[in-house]
Amino acid sequence: MREIRVIGIGAGDPEQLTLQAVRALRGTDVFFVLDKGEVKSDLTRLRRDLLRTHVPEGTYRVVEARDPERNRTVGGAGYAPAVGDWRSARAEIYERLIAEELGEDDSGAFLVWGDPALYDSTLGILEEVLERGAVDFAYDVVPGISSVSTLAARHRTGLNRIARPVQITTGRRLAEGLPDGVDDVVVMLDAQQTFRQYADQDIDIYWGAYLGTPDEILASGPIAEAAPRIERLRAEARERKGWIMDTYLLRRRPREE
Repeated sequence: MREIRVIGIGAGDPEQLTLQAVRALRGTDVFFVLDKGEVKSDLTRLRRDLLRTHVPEGTYRVVEARDPERNRTVGGAGYAPAVGDWRSARAEIYERLIAEELGEDDSGAFLVWGDPALYDSTLGILEEVLERGAVDFAYDVVPGISSVSTLAARHRTGLNRIARPVQITTGRRLAEGLPDGVDDVVVMLDAQQTFRQYADQDIDIYWGAYLGTPDEILASGPIAEAAPRIERLRAEARERKGWIMDTYLLRRRPREE
């Protein structure tokens, strides 16, 4: 039976791969890469750099396919269906790649930024492919170092404090308000820079973009002071590269008794 590996490759640094991930890379025949276009060609190049660093040349093939465009203009009740349509479009591509590019006894792999279990769609898409029934395969998952872990390490801080919870959410959810009873919130997928609406509160921000890559940018401090700097850094980076991936931790300062 065909074997698929979903390999977490960390936030971009070739040295962030685990020994398990390197072993999985070296045992793979075909790597599937979705091309996101010229603007995000860095992402494809970084994957190829990882392979050149860790896998002997000539022992594998790389197969690229164009990633389907997602409708990013839909909000509210239409957001989830739009994401569902995009995932189904990806499932069709995965199905074709596995059926046409992978022999019955071959192994293939999808290289996932960070950790496949945290804010990534690959596992759900593979399940959808299996449910279609047109192609059969087994798959396993190799965990990776997430951008969240890298963010905390770069800022030399923990994600949670003693006896306190931490929550991971999105900018879309953060816009609805900070979660009740949680003073440490990690925010991902926030194109709107929602942290700005909390500039009048006693909250610190730990922000990072392009974590684990040569383009990494960090900023931190009270939101009121750090927000203008982050907005400027973010705008300059997006103008320079054409895209940006960032995340941040919001930390409410201890209340005085």
